[in-house]
Amino acid sequence: MDKISLIIPCYNEEETIPILYNELNRISHLMKYVTFELFFIDDGSTDNTLLYFKELSAKDSRVKYISFSRNFGKESAMYAGLSHANGDYVAILDADMQDPPDLLPKLYSTIKEGKYNSVATRRTTREGEPRFRTICAKIFYKIMRKISKTNIVDGSRDFRLMDRKFVNSILSLKEFNRFTKGMYNWVGFKTTCIEYENVKRCAGKTKWSFLGLLTYSLEGIISYSTVPLIITSLIGLFFFVLSLFFIIFIIIRQLIYHNSANGWSSSICIILLIGGIQLFSIGIIGQYLSQIYLEIKGRPHYIIDETNINENYFDL
Repeated sequence: MDKISLIIPCYNEEETIPILYNELNRISHLMKYVTFELFFIDDGSTDNTLLYFKELSAKDSRVKYISFSRNFGKESAMYAGLSHANGDYVAILDADMQDPPDLLPKLYSTIKEGKYNSVATRRTTREGEPRFRTICAKIFYKIMRKISKTNIVDGSRDFRLMDRKFVNSILSLKEFNRFTKGMYNWVGFKTTCIEYENVKRCAGKTKWSFLGLLTYSLEGIISYSTVPLIITSLIGLFFFVLSLFFIIFIIIRQLIYHNSANGWSSSICIILLIGGIQLFSIGIIGQYLSQIYLEIKGRPHYIIDETNINENYFDL
């Protein structure tokens, strides 16, 4: 009998955990032809999330939990789950029910056809989300497709069912600055996608602020594309050539009209423009250097505070 490991990253999700668990319990009764293990990853929650995990594990042996020493982020939580899950198939889903557990039977039946190593999911609508966030998300996916070789489809989710070969390939990527949506595409293998309409959170509020999503998007772009560096180089080359034309123009004007000292205000505007572009370019370079800086430190992706797994996983 196949085993499916479900990885659920959680950060202050005390309101959603009971609802999600009951739903997963219902799904598991429908899918009696497989066994489940539930990996709840507590990403440094400050509410009663960990307490719920302990209560569930006390009455259900399928429930495993890992609690971090602090908030390390969703990417680290997903990596921890993938590292510990030992099922034949592994799925990642959010605790807020926006990744519908009802899709699990369809995901499983699709991957069991033997044609695919991964069955992904994609939202076709974003109803219920702020309009501005929806627009920014669409812009992000368009930029990613244009400037990188990673084809991330608009509306794609972390929610997917993967076979062991696919999971092991993801785990082989050891970088500290992780962008899992890009990794799914980078490792290759055969993948299909199941679409569904957006589902609202079952309870609580999203923990993603606009600034947090913007930072996450920038990290994704920097992780999977060097085009920003190429753009800054081209801008620098453009202004270098433009400055040569201006130098020639000023010399000719001085020789003919003897008034090349005029136009201080326009000169200041040009200086400020070029200075701003230089600082912008230095900032982009700085982002790449910061990622290199974090990588060479070799720090662990996370530190475990508590777990009910009877193995030592601290050396990661």
